[in-house]
Amino acid sequence: MSERKAGTGGDRYIPYDERTGNESVVYFTRDLSPEGIAKVYEQVCQPISGKVAIKLHTGEPHGPNIIPPSWVKEFMQRELPDATIIETNTFYDGDRHTTERHRKTLEINGWTSFTTVDITDEHGTVMLPVRGGKWFTEMSVGASLPTYDSLVVLTHFKGHVMGGFGGSNKNIGIGCADGRIGKGMVHGQDSIGWGAGQEELMEHICESTKSVLDHFGDRVVFLNVMRNMSVSCDCEGIDAAPITTPNVGILASVDILAVDQASVDLIHAMDPKDNHDLVERIKSRHGYRQLTYMKELGMGHDRYILIDLDNNGQRIDAAQAVAGVVPFQG
Repeated sequence: MSERKAGTGGDRYIPYDERTGNESVVYFTRDLSPEGIAKVYEQVCQPISGKVAIKLHTGEPHGPNIIPPSWVKEFMQRELPDATIIETNTFYDGDRHTTERHRKTLEINGWTSFTTVDITDEHGTVMLPVRGGKWFTEMSVGASLPTYDSLVVLTHFKGHVMGGFGGSNKNIGIGCADGRIGKGMVHGQDSIGWGAGQEELMEHICESTKSVLDHFGDRVVFLNVMRNMSVSCDCEGIDAAPITTPNVGILASVDILAVDQASVDLIHAMDPKDNHDLVERIKSRHGYRQLTYMKELGMGHDRYILIDLDNNGQRIDAAQAVAGVVPFQG
């Protein structure tokens, strides 16, 4: 492992006109509500069937910025009444480190008032193959994850203390890896301790994600909720940094790279006074490497068309979107 090298350039944002390749479709609404989640989900839901898992970040106790459980409850009742929320325990010691503590946190945050949550590594672990990776040939995930037929990745897009930003890629790559073996692999504990090199960590996250996507194939969709975007992850709970970035809306796609790239692009389209903190967090952690490495791994496209569901499905050229055509909420 020590002979392998991480890529470089993860501290540089790549403008749209420098990207190459095919375009994917990303659906967009400014409607931050359960109805808004349903609106974008209905555009991408065709592959979802059978036993459905919803992967989201349920948060530390009393976390102020998570997707509101009441929103998820209404969305599930409307669209996915038989689905199951899935989570994993954390690598760090805290209120979600053990299954017992994790279940107490789920109760505090209101999730158990309307559904059950499958903590997938409560049941042990299982290895999924990583195809085409340079760091891993397999990744350890919660044992019950492969028992599901389809996966809905419902992500609160925000900053992240180590990854720069937390989008769909982070939600899967760290969030589906089990709390002891898998997360340890992602963070590089076997070779260089907690602090895997910045770009190496981004690549680890992507390869972990790829193991899950390769397992589910086309039976996975991605929704990014761009609301309450602190530079902090929801794993920081009540200690999260203040919110300085305006709300945007909700994006959905069947292409994980496109939905994360579009989310980052919309941050960059903001006035510098509004995006400074989050852009600096992404840049300083080399978070752009998440995007370029997903592309290198063939996980999706970084070029896309935005479909504006609030304006009769108007097609918004991404180059226009990143130039500020899409209005933001205050």
